[in-house]
Amino acid sequence: MNNVISYQETTGAIEQALQVLEQGGLVVFPTDTVYGVGASVDRPDAVARLYVAKGRPLDRAIPVLVSSPESAIRLASETSDVARLLMSQFWPGPLTIVLPAADWLPEEIVRDTGGVGVRMPDHPIALELIERSGGALATTSANRSGEGETRTGTAAAESIGDRVDLVLDGGVSPGGVPSTVVKLIPQRDDFEVLREGAITSNDIAAALRKHPH
Repeated sequence: MNNVISYQETTGAIEQALQVLEQGGLVVFPTDTVYGVGASVDRPDAVARLYVAKGRPLDRAIPVLVSSPESAIRLASETSDVARLLMSQFWPGPLTIVLPAADWLPEEIVRDTGGVGVRMPDHPIALELIERSGGALATTSANRSGEGETRTGTAAAESIGDRVDLVLDGGVSPGGVPSTVVKLIPQRDDFEVLREGAITSNDIAAALRKHPH
C-alpha cells in the first residue's frame, strides 16, 4: 500500500503524520499494547471516521491517548484523588481510566456515556505523535471490529489500511495485550473493571491499598 511509511526509514515521518491529523485524517501508529488508529480530538468529523474505519458500533465511546497526566486532566470535568493515584502508579502504561468528560469534548468521543477513557502509552513514537498533536489523540485499536488486534504496521495496514490516510510503521508493538479499562466510582471511593487486560484488578486494588489517599 502506498499510504504506509516507516518511522525508521522515512525522514520527517512524524511531521507527515501530524499534517494528516491536522487536515482531519486518520493515522495508524504503534503503541505499547497494540497498533492504534488516531484522529484529532478537536476534529469531530475525523473522530466520526474512526467509527467507519473500524465498523465500530456508534454507542461505543472512543478512548483518548494522552502524553501526560496533565493532558488527561484537561479532558475531564473533574479528577479524583484515586484517578491521580492510578495515573502516578500505572502511567505510562496499559491502564485506561474512564473520567467524567469535559463539556468541550465532541459527542463523537463521549457518546451517551458522559465519560472519557484516557491513557498515557509507554511508547516513544506514540508519545511524540500525541505530544505534538496537542497532548491528546482520539485513538482506538487499528483493526476492524470483531477482528483481532494488530501488533505490526503490516497487519494494521492489511486490516484497515484502505480506510485510513496513513500507516506509520514503527515495528512490533511490544505488549500485544490491550489495556485494562477501569471506571472510577467516586461515591464509594472504588473502581469497576470494564475490561481486564494487561493490568489485573488485583494489581489496581493492591496499588490503592499500598497508597491510601
